[in-house]
Amino acid sequence: MALLSPVTVPGPRRVVSVDLDAPLPTLVADETGDSALVVGYRDGFPVTTLDVLLTADPADAARALAPLVDGHPGAVDAFPAHVPDADLPMISIVVSTIVARVEDIGKLLDFLEHLDYPDYEVVLVDNRVKVPDIDALPGLLEGRNVRLVTERRPGCSVGRNSGVAAAKGEIIAFTDDDVRVDPQWLRSIGTRFVREPEVQAVTGMILPVELETPAQIWYEAYYGGFSGERTFDPVTIVPDDVPGVMRHAQASAIAPDGTVRKHFAIYGIGGYGAGANWAVRRSAFDAVGGFDPVLGAGVPARGGEDLAIFIDILWGGGRIGFEPRAVVHHRHRQDLEGLHGQLHSNGVGFTALMCELIAKDRRHALVLARLMPRAGKIKLAQLVSRLRGKRDAAAETITEASTTQIPRSLAYHEFRGFPAGPAAYFRSRRFWRDVEEGRFRP
Repeated sequence: MALLSPVTVPGPRRVVSVDLDAPLPTLVADETGDSALVVGYRDGFPVTTLDVLLTADPADAARALAPLVDGHPGAVDAFPAHVPDADLPMISIVVSTIVARVEDIGKLLDFLEHLDYPDYEVVLVDNRVKVPDIDALPGLLEGRNVRLVTERRPGCSVGRNSGVAAAKGEIIAFTDDDVRVDPQWLRSIGTRFVREPEVQAVTGMILPVELETPAQIWYEAYYGGFSGERTFDPVTIVPDDVPGVMRHAQASAIAPDGTVRKHFAIYGIGGYGAGANWAVRRSAFDAVGGFDPVLGAGVPARGGEDLAIFIDILWGGGRIGFEPRAVVHHRHRQDLEGLHGQLHSNGVGFTALMCELIAKDRRHALVLARLMPRAGKIKLAQLVSRLRGKRDAAAETITEASTTQIPRSLAYHEFRGFPAGPAAYFRSRRFWRDVEEGRFRP
């Protein structure tokens, strides 16, 4: 296939966590790989990443890592005061699953049992339409402090809604069954909500669990991070318009010192958050109506359900905090076929989401029409760049490892999803209507 040809297939790349306040580790090329994604930590939190080419001489890696030690301070903390345990809100963690990745679910539940947080619960939603004769789920839950909710209607949106309905916390945190969470994950989320009571939702940092296969490496190179170019600075996303009068649908990412780090259309909020790592106040979740069952995995629209809530919050004048201290590690698709499917679903889900936004509020159509010429130029530039096997933006520090060539097929599968989204949206509406009226048969 021509779309797959002119790239070099990368070998395994290690993911290495490095304490920048301790002696640097010895890193050399070996059977596990000749490159590494180094995640630099200070005070227990990630502050930077760097792709490093490894050789037989550890001095080469040491020279590459040396600028990280002096060039990156500790994680930025907008509100330095400690939050006592008694002041932290109860958080309910909701995970909806179709139990397709049994080993991953078990590992996630292991991590969730050992979080550093005073008051939380885990709500696992069994979102399988049909249960197989040999069911691994009861064994996974045996002996664990997990509440099980059963939701047989299809789609991750309705699954998560059922989990929220059963949850007891005033804050609802969401993650996926192919994720590992840091011990401080919930504390970072809860602390941000307490310190910044104006925010309705908090999103966090997503790092890779592993980069062992070409597909996993290409995914990181394609986006520059799970949800966009990775940033380690906390910001608050503040809409520009007066609530209820969204003429421009623009928002600003404001740093703790008050400077505007980025100004963008609210439809680009995906650069600051993804469904694998975010939390919301229950009041804000209820105000936007929860997850839209017409969107998301498990229905024809395939995606967009998390972005829909982020956009609805900003559209209504609410704020979203991006908190890089709230860290999870995602296990990317391991094979190229799975990656192609994921990227195609991303494209379909995004334009299906635009259709649903317009259906709910026709003002979105006016805003999107004004934004279309500029957005079209940006998307065209992205397509050209990605078809050339390049990332959208160059890394701050260019190394051989950070210039991984990307197969054209990735851009092809994502961009061909965009025009398919509107039709998928209307199929999804019919699909969900059949579910509600009892005509759906698995």
